[in-house]
Amino acid sequence: MIALIQRVTHASVVVDEKTVGQIGPGLLVLLGVEKDDDEQKAKRLCEKVLGYRIFSDEQGKMNLNVQQAGGSLLVVSQFTLAADTKKGMRPSFSGGAEPTKADQLYQYFVEQSRTQGITTETGEFAADMQVNLTNDGPVTFWLQV
Repeated sequence: MIALIQRVTHASVVVDEKTVGQIGPGLLVLLGVEKDDDEQKAKRLCEKVLGYRIFSDEQGKMNLNVQQAGGSLLVVSQFTLAADTKKGMRPSFSGGAEPTKADQLYQYFVEQSRTQGITTETGEFAADMQVNLTNDGPVTFWLQV
């Protein structure tokens, strides 16, 4: 399971010209689900995302996690993160989980975040989405379990 996380001042997701999710300061999480992923990996990745210290403390050092910084999450499904780009000029998506499993694990990840008390907004699984964000820093990390 893969999470591309971006520290943002704000982010939103639009589907069919309607905003379906938006946050102020926090993390935009682009979430990719791979074939061998399961709930244990989803839970572990969620813990890692929530615990990752990429927000500045009073001394300006990255010492705070999203909860300590008072931030929110916007979680967007992103199947292209599971692409194999090692050969050729066209990505292969054979490593990605099938849609039913990917959606179940995406929803599980969101649920795990919410049970930790983090305000968590979402995109719409498998929809054509427009994601708007202001990357703060810019700060972007690739997390994988």
